[in-house]
Amino acid sequence: MLDENLPTFYLRASSDGIKHNASILLSQHGSDSTPEYSLRHPDPSLPGSKNRYAVALYDSYNPEILFGEVLLIPEWTQPNLSQEQIRLNGGVPPPPQPILPTEFTIQLYNPDQQVLVKLHPGTWKSDAYWEFEMPQQSFRQPSTSVLDRTQSDPTASENTPKLAFKWKKEGKLSKDYVCSLSGKSTNPDGSKRKNREPDITIGIFKHFKEITIYEPNLQRVDMEDPKGLEVVILLGAVVIREVFNSNMRETFNITESPRRNSTENSTTTPANPNLPPRRHHHQNSSPNALITNPQGPTSRPPPTDPRSQWELDAETARLRKQVEHEERQRQRAEAAETKRVKRMLEEEERRAREKQKEIDRETERLKRLYGKEQTQSFQQMGNRPQNLRPGQPQPVTAYPNAPVQRPHSSTGLPAPYIASNLQAQQRPQGQYLQPQDLASASGYIGGPSGSSFFGGSSNNRPAVVPKRSFWGLRGGGSEESSRLTKQKSTVF
Repeated sequence: MLDENLPTFYLRASSDGIKHNASILLSQHGSDSTPEYSLRHPDPSLPGSKNRYAVALYDSYNPEILFGEVLLIPEWTQPNLSQEQIRLNGGVPPPPQPILPTEFTIQLYNPDQQVLVKLHPGTWKSDAYWEFEMPQQSFRQPSTSVLDRTQSDPTASENTPKLAFKWKKEGKLSKDYVCSLSGKSTNPDGSKRKNREPDITIGIFKHFKEITIYEPNLQRVDMEDPKGLEVVILLGAVVIREVFNSNMRETFNITESPRRNSTENSTTTPANPNLPPRRHHHQNSSPNALITNPQGPTSRPPPTDPRSQWELDAETARLRKQVEHEERQRQRAEAAETKRVKRMLEEEERRAREKQKEIDRETERLKRLYGKEQTQSFQQMGNRPQNLRPGQPQPVTAYPNAPVQRPHSSTGLPAPYIASNLQAQQRPQGQYLQPQDLASASGYIGGPSGSSFFGGSSNNRPAVVPKRSFWGLRGGGSEESSRLTKQKSTVF
């Protein structure tokens, strides 16, 4: 502090706990610091605060009173279209970098006026400084004339005399800035710089934390609006500290696009690459666009600038790569599934072929095992006369010489047993009876037939021999002879 009697403003953190806001305290004549102004910055998390800088000066006790604000949109470098740089940057051009602005505009309210602050770069002889001008007359003169009311404000008139001020470093190695009123030239034409009044110090900005106003020198400034000059000094000091002596990325709220993996899920909506890029407005076109009342924050989408357009293009390229990667993953998964199903089908076909080979080998073995017996049975069935009914016995053409008397021994086999065995041998070896067998089994033998051996009928069918017992137990064919007769004793 240079002098406790001079009005000194201190930049402190905001009492409401908001990180991007600050408070300006005033101390004069040795009194305690009391809140005088409130500095507000837009919320960095809002989309409208990206890639720009804005600050507003409000009254500390009445937050609805706005004294002035600054909106600063930087210019951007042209993207490097080198293929090497594009390849190193992941297929997209490198991001445009912000260019440090050389001027900014302070918008004052009530009365409304714009104060342009220009940066003059330093040379090897002099240091860099910021220069601005303010009109000596800011308010209209009271008049009852209607003509005077139709005239423009003195702040907008080119005929209004103006005073020049500048911010300059106090020394080569010093971090303090001095705001002074430029001395007027004593020459009528104003050509020679040596013939001019010395500069009048108005304020000093020490250590980027406190601003001291030289009140005695301020009274020498011929201006109608000293409050406006105070606001311009405060806002100019804050902008010089935060823009020209700080990190540009933090100042302009520039966020680097994160290099996320293409396989990660993203909820970001892809930008439409077919939309043409929009042209951004001039940086000083609407200075109060971003300074909003904290009671009603806006959700307006930010205007598109080169940096935002690059972020959209980079996000579009990232999403395109992600979609291509997912498509390749899906194709690989489908190919693997196709190969798995194909291998499974080939394995099933191989097992079916092996099973069929086993069946063929077993069939061949069974053919070799039972083929001879089947051939012999077929030959036997083929040699049997086809004209005889299966159930009909063959005709007996010759009888063996047998004695007339009956045998006394009962151990011999009777003739009916032999006949029955003969009939059993001539029956077919199937499970089911043939139609001829069914007829003979039911007792029906059909029409008369004769034997070709004894000169039978012309149809070459053997004659039907009536059933008779070998021992004469049955008769010829009559009913009486078909009955069994009582066996008589051979002795008596």
